[in-house]
Amino acid sequence: MSQPISILHFSGHQYLRHRLVLSILSGKPVRIDKIRTDDKNPGLRDYEVSLLRLIERVTNGTVIEISVTGTAILLKPGIIAGGSVTHDCPLSRSIGYFLEPVVMLAPFAKKPMQLTLRGITSDDRDLSADLIRTVTLPHLQLFGISEGLELRIKKRGSAPLGGGEVQFLCPIVKQVKTLNFVDSGKIKRIRGIAHAVRVSPQFSNRMIEASRSVLNRYIPDIYLYSDVYKGEDSGKSPGYALSLLAESTTGAMHSAEAVSQPGVTPEDIALTASRALLSEMLAAANWESLPHERMDSSLIFI
Repeated sequence: MSQPISILHFSGHQYLRHRLVLSILSGKPVRIDKIRTDDKNPGLRDYEVSLLRLIERVTNGTVIEISVTGTAILLKPGIIAGGSVTHDCPLSRSIGYFLEPVVMLAPFAKKPMQLTLRGITSDDRDLSADLIRTVTLPHLQLFGISEGLELRIKKRGSAPLGGGEVQFLCPIVKQVKTLNFVDSGKIKRIRGIAHAVRVSPQFSNRMIEASRSVLNRYIPDIYLYSDVYKGEDSGKSPGYALSLLAESTTGAMHSAEAVSQPGVTPEDIALTASRALLSEMLAAANWESLPHERMDSSLIFI
């Protein structure tokens, strides 16, 4: 007589992506209830439903049941299939919200992943496509996932109308390497990308100059790249942003970014990103102070 399948039970919408990813990797069903039951608009949001649909597409045999009120879900995980998948993300969240969970799942798929996501490539809520490409993917390389790993930004799309497109390519791995990281090292260089879409190309140059006025006081090895998209590749809304990455002598990476806001000048955006990077490096000695979204993929693989 077969043993009844035990279902893990959680409440609330916090850490929804973590719970879904861990359920699929472990093969254990999970039930999540009391999702915003006290909210004026209870239940799942449109982007959370879209994430569930994306999980269905990248897996095979996964069963997802959503209650009538949307305040409870039941996920019975299947296998991570991989392959070629295209998904249109809602404009309520950026592509980074959907890409982060897939990055954790893709290395363990049956076939190499080729995922195309369309929507907003950078906003002020989630990791931008630039930071996932320059920070998250290099973290995967520490675990032996490198050859064939790539994130291509085909089109940029700023809020609110989006229009961006990215392509994520990930190989499969038989076993991840162990990680021994005990020394954060000293900062040796800073790199960055200043992008502007449907605005003057000078906006990216202004962000670079303003950022340098702060960062050059601390380190000379700084290279900030101006990335200007035009025409159809520039999305449907004007916008600009600055993404910064600091790398240490031991390979530790610290990142920060700032995205354009109405009435905020490019110089102010650059100063916000630069000061955020300095704060990130200052807090790096305290593991608990690091933002959770910067630690997700590393903790999953550990």
